[in-house]
Amino acid sequence: MTRYLTVAAAQMGPVQRADTRDEVVERLVLLLRDAAAQNAQFVAFPELALTTFFPRWVMPIEEADEFYETEMPNAHTQPLWDEARRLGVGFALGYALKTSDNHRYNVYHMVDRAGQTVGVYRKVHIPGHHDYEPWRLFQHAERRYFEPGHEFPVWNAFGAVVGMAICNDRRWSETYRVMGLSGVELVVIGYNTPLHYAPDPTQTPLQAFHNHLVMQAGAYQNGTYVIGVAKGGVEEGVESLAQSAIIAPSGQIVRQAVTTGDEVIVARIDLDQTKFYKGTLFDFERYRVPAAYRRIAEGGVAAEYERLQLPDLAD
Repeated sequence: MTRYLTVAAAQMGPVQRADTRDEVVERLVLLLRDAAAQNAQFVAFPELALTTFFPRWVMPIEEADEFYETEMPNAHTQPLWDEARRLGVGFALGYALKTSDNHRYNVYHMVDRAGQTVGVYRKVHIPGHHDYEPWRLFQHAERRYFEPGHEFPVWNAFGAVVGMAICNDRRWSETYRVMGLSGVELVVIGYNTPLHYAPDPTQTPLQAFHNHLVMQAGAYQNGTYVIGVAKGGVEEGVESLAQSAIIAPSGQIVRQAVTTGDEVIVARIDLDQTKFYKGTLFDFERYRVPAAYRRIAEGGVAAEYERLQLPDLAD
């Protein structure tokens, strides 16, 4: 029996610092309704969807509290939960979380079609820097504001095996492979990616290419669908990448956003297509050679590379 799921990437345009949570949630609800009108059963929103991308500034951590959520749903986001439940649509929402014991994470929160939490993922690969760096046109101080997560779990949801990742995670092959080893069939990735990459401006014109390259490779090499969804446009004077995409297990882009603003793209995906790749070229049980990959599991960096002064990796 073929397993179909209609999925949507709800790309957002910029969220300015002056925008209120209520205003942003109104936009999310409109995107949700648009997706539901196109028969979507699951909708992916971007990373840090509720606020501007605040790591572009360096401030005392207490002053950044306004950008974090301490519970979810809360008074501001309850209308999104209510509308999703009414429409019978699940979703994944990215936001900054401050826990009751004062830990801070960049998270992705997945909710099923009945409005119940499926799981919460904590971003593992935290890019950027911690302290103010005056040579940058704008800061990328994610390492100041977020602790890293430590795993890539998957969940049984929407009739599929689903995993989540956030922004810089998508650049690392291990992100997809760890979930791939758990049989992942759909990976949801939200991102906020500035087009200007300060440590190495030669990469700036390649941002869109690299964005699709890593997600397409991750999809193909692990026989999984990937949804990559952006918060793009010019936010607080910083131009960010859009080009949200839904990618098949073949690595092909089946839908792509064409604007840099609020836009919904939808695809009806056949989850059983993942079997074509998981059972042939990427039959992990038959063809992987884990003994040859010890260096990855052992961690550390080879001595000759430790001597190199490489720039940090930005979102």
